[in-house]
Amino acid sequence: MRRNRLGSSTVEVTELSFGAAAIGNLFSAVDPVQAAAAVDAAWDEGIRYFDTAPHYGLGLSERRLGEALRDRPRDSYVLSTKVGRVLDPLPAGAATEPMSDGLCEGFAVPATHRRRWDFSADGVRRSIEDSLERLGLDRVDIAYLHDPDDHAEAAFHAAYPALEKLRAQGVVGAIGAGMNQTAMLTRFLRDTDVDVVLCAGRYTLLDQSALTELLPEAAARGRSVVVGGVFNSGLLADPRPGARYDYTAAPLALLDRALRIKAVTEGHGVPLRAAALHYPLAHPAVAGVLVGTRSPDEVRDAAALLRREIPDALWDDLRAEGLLTEDGH
Repeated sequence: MRRNRLGSSTVEVTELSFGAAAIGNLFSAVDPVQAAAAVDAAWDEGIRYFDTAPHYGLGLSERRLGEALRDRPRDSYVLSTKVGRVLDPLPAGAATEPMSDGLCEGFAVPATHRRRWDFSADGVRRSIEDSLERLGLDRVDIAYLHDPDDHAEAAFHAAYPALEKLRAQGVVGAIGAGMNQTAMLTRFLRDTDVDVVLCAGRYTLLDQSALTELLPEAAARGRSVVVGGVFNSGLLADPRPGARYDYTAAPLALLDRALRIKAVTEGHGVPLRAAALHYPLAHPAVAGVLVGTRSPDEVRDAAALLRREIPDALWDDLRAEGLLTEDGH
């Protein structure tokens, strides 16, 4: 599988990466044997970039991913985690994390810890140390500031400098930020020396807003973008009533648009999911796409979609139908 270097760092990622939120019991429980088998399947398909975070299942994702990778040569894969939320253990009888539909902030895990926003320098260092312990590793390759939307001051003036120091010390190989928006990610590219930004859901067949500023800025500065959320939480995987878009029920107008895109792709004999996966990779600033998977079958499916050939005429027809912006790829 093709690899791409992140900015001016020495870190290289495969163009398809394994998003480990799902094996942290995102939305529903995943059997531990199945979680390990999903990582094994990713390895067999040539995937060598694995992404996780403390937030995913209150550390469950990190523990499972670390265990699944334990016997792999450490220099043969790249692993990213995130900072900005620290996990405080809850004493017996303490108030627990908010639960909704039996989920702890979207994850089917017991509320043994409380997530606490912390973009201080000490918080960043503690977060990395705790992640290394859960992962069973002595270093991570990439550290992202995780969703600093409401914490800009601390993120830019405390957390980011702390990541810079960790990169200089060799504790992490590359640094960046991961968000579901483009404005602050563009600011990171302009005002800091990040190597990479992780942009979720804003460069897809349904939302090309990253083309306005983020991607041109990354290309001009020689920085890299990893694109997550290529299926927009499921709507571009299976557009039907009740499908999710950005983690909630998809509006009818977007469902209609997704169905129109699907009609065009299938007219070229291409599954919608394949087109959605390939679309971001054509941009020169995009180093790879991150896909969340919870089973070996889902991993193998994503890898098979990546191997499909997509005819140029498909993109031309999407533009002709007004379903892609003129400068889309």
